[in-house]
Amino acid sequence: MTDAAPRYDTPEPDAFTRTYWEAAARGRLLIRHCADCDKAHHYPREFCPHCWSENVTWEPASGHATLYTWSVVHRNDLPPFGERVPYVAAVVDLAEGPRMMTEVVQAGPAELRAGMPVEVTFRGGVPVFRPRGNDVPRAPDA
Repeated sequence: MTDAAPRYDTPEPDAFTRTYWEAAARGRLLIRHCADCDKAHHYPREFCPHCWSENVTWEPASGHATLYTWSVVHRNDLPPFGERVPYVAAVVDLAEGPRMMTEVVQAGPAELRAGMPVEVTFRGGVPVFRPRGNDVPRAPDA
């Protein structure tokens, strides 16, 4: 038995979200798309939040987004966030339409501006975003 502290940055997939998290572990961002109203949404739900249809499927997202807003977190006592401070908690607008909560990496707060293009990368199987066009190689442990 281990006495490791609980972590608050890793998901606990259930039967429905497992598809999403397995794709993220392989470096793919998925969103849900409604066949009835033709709108995409995120976070993953079994129904469309726009028209309430259950005719929704998983679709690959482009991984492109724009930065909508952000906040620099200077203190967080939950493991392992305390080791990461300061970090940038953010909301991005995915190219497909949905808004997504995330973290911005590979950029300091002074470099950020609303509307700047960002792209998905993955850290430990969790999608995070970095400024688009960075010449840093895309890696699973960004």
